[in-house]
Amino acid sequence: MDWIQALGFLAALLMFSTFYMKNMIPLRIIGMISNVTFILYAGITQVWPLLVLHILLLPMNFVRLIQMVRLIEQVRLASDGDISFDFMIPYMSKEKFLQDEFVFHRDDAADKIYLLRSGTLTVDELDVAIKSGEIFGEMGVFSSEQKRLFSLRCDSDVELLSMTDYRIKQLYYQNPKFGFYLMQLLLKRFEKNGGNRSKQEEVVVG
Repeated sequence: MDWIQALGFLAALLMFSTFYMKNMIPLRIIGMISNVTFILYAGITQVWPLLVLHILLLPMNFVRLIQMVRLIEQVRLASDGDISFDFMIPYMSKEKFLQDEFVFHRDDAADKIYLLRSGTLTVDELDVAIKSGEIFGEMGVFSSEQKRLFSLRCDSDVELLSMTDYRIKQLYYQNPKFGFYLMQLLLKRFEKNGGNRSKQEEVVVG
């Protein structure tokens, strides 16, 4: 029965390695291999709670792996084509504001980036409008001080999608390709702004 014991130790070693790994795609793959190994071991030794646990964990790891692979592919395609932030939407939270409310004020902590889904926003200090489909707030998030440069007021009822700086960093550390392609998208957007907007407007959108 030594091979059965070796199978159990292999499964445990694979599971332990997932706690050490930082890159999410290899982590999920090794996790799935560990799940299969544990299922075989638990089935042979008739350890039913362990068997049920890893039967449930296996599809969960598979789903998370597919989500991350799709994210990478969507970001890659976006970086090769037109500027689009659609790939970020599944990772963002909805927020709603009423007319004349402020999304943030000058010198507030810059801890989120936003995508405007509907409505119109105005930067009070510069009288510049932000329209549906535009992303904003990233310059404050990525700056060293992380403070808002301007106040943003709702000209109408507004629906936003937001992503916290913590979530951005989490996605970056889970898969560095996310950060790489995100920077590409932001650089393309800055280049587009340089051709279509004034210097003041470039700062606002950032």
